[in-house]
Amino acid sequence: MEKVLKRLTLSFFGRGKHKITPEKFLAMDKAVLLDVRSEKEVATLSFGLKHHCNIEVLNIPLDQLPARIDEIPRDKPIAVFCSAVVRSAIAFVYLLQQGFSEARIIEGGYTVLAEALKPGKVVDVLEAEH
Repeated sequence: MEKVLKRLTLSFFGRGKHKITPEKFLAMDKAVLLDVRSEKEVATLSFGLKHHCNIEVLNIPLDQLPARIDEIPRDKPIAVFCSAVVRSAIAFVYLLQQGFSEARIIEGGYTVLAEALKPGKVVDVLEAEH
């Protein structure tokens, strides 16, 4: 953990190496959205991203992350999501400590992700498929 914390310098955060915008993430070739909200939160509001075939969605609540770490692909970029970024930040540091160097935090929580998934933007994805 000490090695990970030593890398989290002003330069690291100042250059935004810990975060990714939803738009950049959704445009990636192959990536994983790791939703670390509770099962009840996901049951209430989920992001299936069925029309974003380049994105795999995994729902692993933060408290289950250590026991389920092997479910997360190590060969794809990972974007961590929660409602207000607090749990994402905790999961992000844990993933770095576990060797997931391509982990990032989705910026902005619900508001920003929902904005990136508005109907007009989904239509653009659907039209690009054809």
